Amino acid sequence: MTRTPGDAAPPEQSFSLDHFIGLYEAKDDPWDNATKWSDQRKYSVAMASLPRERYRRCYEPGCAVGRLSVLLAGRCDEVLAADCVDEAVAQARATTAALPNVQVERALLPAELPDGAFDLIVIGDLLYYLSADDLRVMLDGTVARLEDGGDLLVVHFRDRENPGNYDGFNVHAVIAARPGLDRVIHHEDEWFVLDVFRKNSITGHCG
Repeated sequence: MTRTPGDAAPPEQSFSLDHFIGLYEAKDDPWDNATKWSDQRKYSVAMASLPRERYRRCYEPGCAVGRLSVLLAGRCDEVLAADCVDEAVAQARATTAALPNVQVERALLPAELPDGAFDLIVIGDLLYYLSADDLRVMLDGTVARLEDGGDLLVVHFRDRENPGNYDGFNVHAVIAARPGLDRVIHHEDEWFVLDVFRKNSITGHCG
């Protein structure tokens, strides 16, 4: 199904913390990240899409139960993973307990972005929960924390059946329109869309 820019609108308000807490109260792994084949494949495609063999410092907001965090730990000297739900943080910490280079923190985004700079930022199935204003703040803060020449990998569900559904197609179009980011890898299939953007060292400065 053909999608066109602007064929769906972001939520008027970002999804609430209570919404996500409720998901974890109903089910330990709300999106079945640990067992669903489509997610296992998505993680494999994401890791294969990283342009560099090794990264120094990675930030992964919206880490959920930490399955992708484990894979990132094998390619990064340090991984800072974050989620807004206490139960998700607890599960991610348990999942990564044997990996000393992974730190998992609780953070409500976009208000609580971390300090410091990263040469890799990985965002999966998170940005379409944000309002237009919060998405702009999140992207501003993300790009500001990305080192010149650093990579931003974004991967989100793409809804081919419902073109009025705000999803990865729409979110990735917003990111691609930002100055200072060069798209170096693009992949899409029936389940998801994935892009890797590299921060342009000349025009990528923010703020």
